[in-house]
Parts: sequence; structure tokens; C-alpha cells
Amino acid sequence: MTTGSSPPGGVFVSLHGASGLRGCVGSITGEEDTIEAEVSRQAINAAVHDPRFPPLREAEIDDLDITVYLLGTPEEVLGLSSLDPARFGVIVESARGRRGLLLPDLPGIDTPEAQVDIARRKAGIRPDESIRLYRFEALVLH
Repeated sequence: MTTGSSPPGGVFVSLHGASGLRGCVGSITGEEDTIEAEVSRQAINAAVHDPRFPPLREAEIDDLDITVYLLGTPEEVLGLSSLDPARFGVIVESARGRRGLLLPDLPGIDTPEAQVDIARRKAGIRPDESIRLYRFEALVLH
């Protein structure tokens, strides 16, 4: 990818402070015209709009570790055997249109089963619902 190009598969920004995760927000498909604009938008969203956390305080900014994930194009897979949580992120999609995404290489997520289970829960997809699975690679920038 080059500077100024559109993100092909989307962008996620993860913020980690002294107490751990402070925000992680993104989009499967980029909505801005450039990578820079998309990263900026998602960084602001992660800082103030992640519903799991209160908005970031000014005093926390200097101690943040920021990780940017530039997502590759998702490809549909037929089963868990095509997933590798260390290499691929996963998207699960229900027939009702609910989608959940889990980024690749997250600490403590070592099996495709765990990865898909967490993505299902994030999307509110019941364990008995059928899903379509997609995997993607991500360029990770620290």
C-alpha cells in the first residue's frame, strides 16, 4: 500500500494504555478517500466512541500504545481448518446480516474455535445459527 491510497479492506485502530485496552474501533471497508484519513477517523473513534470504555482522557494520551491494522481483502472459507488465528483475522456473518470481526494474532486466542466463538459473541450470533466465515490478513503497524 502506498500513502494516499484507499484502504483495500478497511482499517482498525487499537489503543492500549497502562491499564490495558482502552479502545479498538475500525471498519471492514474504508469509508475515507485516503489511508491517512481513515486511520485518523478510526483513531478518534477508538479514543472516544468505543462503547466498552469511557472516552479517553487527555492525561492518558502520552502513555498510549497505538496499533493500526490495515486489513486485506476478506476471502470466504468453508471451515475452521482454513483459519489460523496467528495469521488471519476472521469475520463471521449470519443469515440475518449480523457480522463480527476479530483481528489476527491477539494474545490468548490460539484456536480457530476460540476466534470464531468470540467473533460470534461480538456480533450477537447464537452458537446454533449458521454462519459464513471469511478470513483476512492484516498489515500491523505499531
